[in-house]
Amino acid sequence: MRLENKVALLTGAAAAIDGELMGFGGASAHLFVREGAKVVLTDIRDELGERSAAALRERGADAIYRHLDVTSEADWKQAVEDTMEAYGRLDILFNNAGVAFPSKIENLSEETWDLELAVHAKGAFLGTKTVIPAMRRGGGGSIINTSSIMGIVGSPTTPAYSAAKGAIRLFTKTAALQYAAENIRVNSIHPGYATTPLTSERFSDPAVNEVLLDKTPMGRLGTAEDIANGVLFLASDESAWMTGTELVIDGGMTAQ
Repeated sequence: MRLENKVALLTGAAAAIDGELMGFGGASAHLFVREGAKVVLTDIRDELGERSAAALRERGADAIYRHLDVTSEADWKQAVEDTMEAYGRLDILFNNAGVAFPSKIENLSEETWDLELAVHAKGAFLGTKTVIPAMRRGGGGSIINTSSIMGIVGSPTTPAYSAAKGAIRLFTKTAALQYAAENIRVNSIHPGYATTPLTSERFSDPAVNEVLLDKTPMGRLGTAEDIANGVLFLASDESAWMTGTELVIDGGMTAQ
């Protein structure tokens, strides 16, 4: 019960049904409820999100779903209001929503660039901004932002994604410094090549799979649960003296 009596809001968490491929948000939600947390799943895929929340409740979890476009400040305010109305507190935020559009720079449209920066970097900013007052009232909290190994090293295929994930990495450190004295911790996770609903189609291509495995010293792609275990650690009091740090979970890729 590492998260007993804590309330967590997770973005990009619609895919959270046992037996189906989960994203980092869904896998983290399962670990959170196992460890005693109440969870608010959020996403823009409402039908899937509602089914996921219902499936968690059938297993005895305390879980609800709310629509949340992370690029909308109004949506953020409503999601936090709903969380406070339902549970009276908010202890954990997992900023996890994401998109990815591989492209050469010369073929990358301004609209796609803006979308990737908005979903990732603006989403993390708005989420952090909106939950701070609720966490302050509760005496502190933990914010976990999903960056990427591509926020640490360059990517030959995803220029906008890399730029956005790099922005999250340094935004996390700045937020951590601003709120450390209030016991509000802000850390980033940096997944390597992991199979999720966002990546499964591309990563299952034999040619792509071979390249990714060749870049990963541990010889396999990551799973959503591999990443969720790190998220759980940062959400829990076991990481109480950690803020502004980056937790890399990549099978050794960035050690090379």
